[in-house]
Amino acid sequence: MSFPRRAFLRLAGGAAALPFAARMAKAQSYPARPVHVIVGQAAGSSSDISARLIGQYLSEHLHQQFIVEDRPGAGGMIATEFVEHAPPDGYTMLLVNAQNTINAALYNKMDFVTEIAPVAGIFRVPLVMEVNPSFPAKTVPEFIAYAKANPGKVNMASAGKGGPQHLAGELFKVLTGVNMVHVPYRGSTPAITDLLAGQVQVMFDVTPSSLPHIRAGRLRPLAITTATRADVLPDLPPLNEFVPGYEASAWVGFGVPAKTPPDVIEILNRGINGAIGDATIKKRLADLGDIVLPPGPPSDLGKLIAADIAKWVKVVKASGLKPD
Repeated sequence: MSFPRRAFLRLAGGAAALPFAARMAKAQSYPARPVHVIVGQAAGSSSDISARLIGQYLSEHLHQQFIVEDRPGAGGMIATEFVEHAPPDGYTMLLVNAQNTINAALYNKMDFVTEIAPVAGIFRVPLVMEVNPSFPAKTVPEFIAYAKANPGKVNMASAGKGGPQHLAGELFKVLTGVNMVHVPYRGSTPAITDLLAGQVQVMFDVTPSSLPHIRAGRLRPLAITTATRADVLPDLPPLNEFVPGYEASAWVGFGVPAKTPPDVIEILNRGINGAIGDATIKKRLADLGDIVLPPGPPSDLGKLIAADIAKWVKVVKASGLKPD
């Protein structure tokens, strides 16, 4: 019995389309259960707040709960490793940030790049170079001159060794040649407390924790660390006006375990882009001092991560930083 060629081709084509149809059906049903968003920072941190903002939007628009779980510790590596070993099905997400790229540079944790797939960026966070109002320098050039005239006598606070605040200060030291003593704290709050009391003289801190003190006149800002001026402090010059090539900022985005289906990543990317385009969320983030990133494909976040790692690798080598 002969089998008509045309009928055979139709059946063969249908069979080839079955895997694609199955993937599409799976993607269309996603998410079918709650999604867990893992945050490597403490509850109440800017990372935690942003995860909950975006998570609420995704819950409302994707019709499933996006549950935020804080797993702080080891500079975010506990949370990162948890997600790296999670099933790549889209039901476990990681709030990624600048700490991940610093860890990759400082601890050679390049598994972050290979084991976490980028989904979407959310915002950049400017840092502010700030001093106690009693400090004699009122501008960046005056600060550099003072620090060079008093080597080793300026104490630079940070929220912890190897964090964005610390590396922003190290980049400043590398590019200016000043000698400052790094004083690490367990978070921004105790560091700022000592800065307010004059126990330390300078800090490079993220805007969300610094703005209230700057606006109240309790801290004197000298410059913003982003390449251009920030709307949140429009009169503050960027550091690169005085230190050519300087740029440092924290940033936040989302990732998932590598090998998560592209169709699922696309759904999450679309949802997150919708969130950062939402007027209410944009205003909330702007009020915190964040600069919302333009919506884009996952590759945009991938490029940001690659560029950030390359920068911090250079800073780590030039400064001689060693992991604990």
